Amino acid sequence: MNLKTPVNLGNLLLSLSEITDSTPAIAQHQLRTAFIALEISKAACLDRSLTEDILAAALLHDIGALTVEEKVALHQSEDIDPNPHCIRGSVLLGRISWLSSIAPIVRFHHTPWIDWQQPITNPTVFASQVVYLADHVERLVDHSQYILHQNQSIIEQVSAIKNITVHGQIVDAFLEVAHYEKFWLDLVSPRLYPSIFYEVPYRHIDIDMLGVLEIAKLFRHVIDFKSSFTATHTAGVAACAAKMGYFFGFTPSEVTMLEIAGNLHDIGKLIIPNEILEKPGKLTPEEYALIKSHTYYTYRTIHNTRGLEQIAHWAAMHHEKLDGSGYPFHLGANQLDIGARLMAVADIFTAISEDRPYRPGMTQEQIYQLLRNQVRQNYIDGQIVDLLFDHYDEINTFVRQNQEEARHFYERRFKTITLHSA
Repeated sequence: MNLKTPVNLGNLLLSLSEITDSTPAIAQHQLRTAFIALEISKAACLDRSLTEDILAAALLHDIGALTVEEKVALHQSEDIDPNPHCIRGSVLLGRISWLSSIAPIVRFHHTPWIDWQQPITNPTVFASQVVYLADHVERLVDHSQYILHQNQSIIEQVSAIKNITVHGQIVDAFLEVAHYEKFWLDLVSPRLYPSIFYEVPYRHIDIDMLGVLEIAKLFRHVIDFKSSFTATHTAGVAACAAKMGYFFGFTPSEVTMLEIAGNLHDIGKLIIPNEILEKPGKLTPEEYALIKSHTYYTYRTIHNTRGLEQIAHWAAMHHEKLDGSGYPFHLGANQLDIGARLMAVADIFTAISEDRPYRPGMTQEQIYQLLRNQVRQNYIDGQIVDLLFDHYDEINTFVRQNQEEARHFYERRFKTITLHSA
């Protein structure tokens, strides 16, 4: 595998959209919003380019809602100020070349029609209004009730906001598709994911590993900025793993893959509530059981994209142990390759060396003693630990530089944006 290995951009975005909605209370919200937006776009006879932008924006419209608590609050209440997550989402998407065109749509997807100063013929206005309505309709659905027992009520509620919060042209397009029972049954179908896959934007675009790295850095921010406690953790793990891979003799392509794996290794934590992630005391057995699921979701999310199978293995095995006592797969030494072993050490090193609000980072000597103890228990690879300390100053400096860059971005662009209270 090399830097030119093709990875389908549409497949990758669909997988990343799914993991940001994996919490049961809001499961598949973005996917269903994208389906509604797609059907509205078809009824409005939009051109392919604008339809793709609308679909992509709908798939990622809540990317700026960083915590489970915030996502649930936004989904369940109309009284929550939506602007912070809209701003954060547009800032994140605006940094990615392929996604910069949808950043304005995400920024304004909660702006009602009466607040717009531009005409509906403006593509950003039109697209934002489509996502606005699609998001609104999806949140009106009560998933505890049969869909055809509530669709007429939803239609009536949408009709009531015509030319107030949503432009009449877009409401009319929705009413056209909402006339058919098929639309509603498709909306709640468990087969929605595979059916929308064939409509997903950028399905015909392949990117190389450098392109994947760019998107992985975007999701690194989404993962880390969930909490000020861990605002730079993933940046540190990615830097540490890449630098250790370099010293181990990995090829440049493999080093890039390690960096991607490091950036995505905790993506499964997007489903974990912050009240658990930020808990300073000992976790209950129930809380720990939920924490143990995060590497499973990391694996599933990355492995679903063809071309990223090796990266999925490296990213998701960072809590496995050589004696087979780790989680969630309980792999042993003969199933954990060097990349997975590097990632495990990088994750532990970064976690124990960085300051947290409830304890300071360990000194070099303390880090060495803890890691050597884990080697003695046959948890981690002693050769990797030796590699780390043979190049400790250079690796540590590189990690701190990358963490400082991440912290600067967090404090300059995110910390000042008011977070919702759950």
